[in-house]
Amino acid sequence: MTTDTHSGAGTGDGRNAGVTPGTDPHPAAFHALHHRPGHPLLLPNAWDSASALALADAGHPAIGTTSLGVAAAHGHPDGRALPEVRDATLALARRLAGRLPCPYAVDIEGGYGTEPGEVAALAVELAECGAAGINLEDGLPGGGGLQSPDRQAELIRAVKERAPGLFLNARIDTHWLVDTPPPLSEALARAETYLAAGADGVFVPGVTADADLAVLVDGIAAPLNVLFAPGRHTVRGLADLGVRRISTGSLLFRTALGAACAAADAIRASGGRPGGAPVRGAGEPPACADALAYGEVQRLTGGNGDVGDGRGAGERGEA
Repeated sequence: MTTDTHSGAGTGDGRNAGVTPGTDPHPAAFHALHHRPGHPLLLPNAWDSASALALADAGHPAIGTTSLGVAAAHGHPDGRALPEVRDATLALARRLAGRLPCPYAVDIEGGYGTEPGEVAALAVELAECGAAGINLEDGLPGGGGLQSPDRQAELIRAVKERAPGLFLNARIDTHWLVDTPPPLSEALARAETYLAAGADGVFVPGVTADADLAVLVDGIAAPLNVLFAPGRHTVRGLADLGVRRISTGSLLFRTALGAACAAADAIRASGGRPGGAPVRGAGEPPACADALAYGEVQRLTGGNGDVGDGRGAGERGEA
């Protein structure tokens, strides 16, 4: 496998790669981040402004959004093409406009519309907000099977005609949340159709085995996006296979929920034993050790950041 001279997958050193003077650097940089052999783009997925700002501040060269995270954070299920989730997705993109030092891409499920014009109109709005890319999936709402490849190609063509600068990541759901996936040849056939329609990259979630990923890399003439599977994948291993983009999907959102519950449980457990002695003694329960300081969150979101960090009882800014 050939490698280029770029380095730093998952760091900030690819932010302005391939930028043409006089153009918006973010879309150009985002495209370039998919074309660094041996150094795939690790794309963490945010669910609100604070998570996007924190991930960008941590040095990631690009940020994505997670449709599950955005939907669930607003009290809705994912994958239903709900107008409320469409509105929340667009509102988040607007809030991020001009606030991130790096490109961001938006997960729009199946496009939140049934007609090509509807999906393309949303893509245009997102591009006007400053989004550098979108995910567009071919799974039908509510787990109702798959969009026909020809119909999905119509949606892709409509988007690329009206928002040509967006990096369109065509998600293929042949292997996603299915008990018996079809042969890889079906995903490869869909990929060929979607690329011919103008897609810039291909995403096949649910495929985790190295041998299967190698088949997809070899058979798809565009950057392959893989959904990171904890315990099965490493960035280095996926890079060696030729994967060009690694998404975390809803993993970070679900991890944050789990960490919040664990922290609350640890605090509850420190409530006391018979006789009033604290379970853990003075100090913070270990489950909270990785919490960002209050002042740090204030800084990320535009506050002055000079208040107490809230990590100890009685500190200023505890809320």
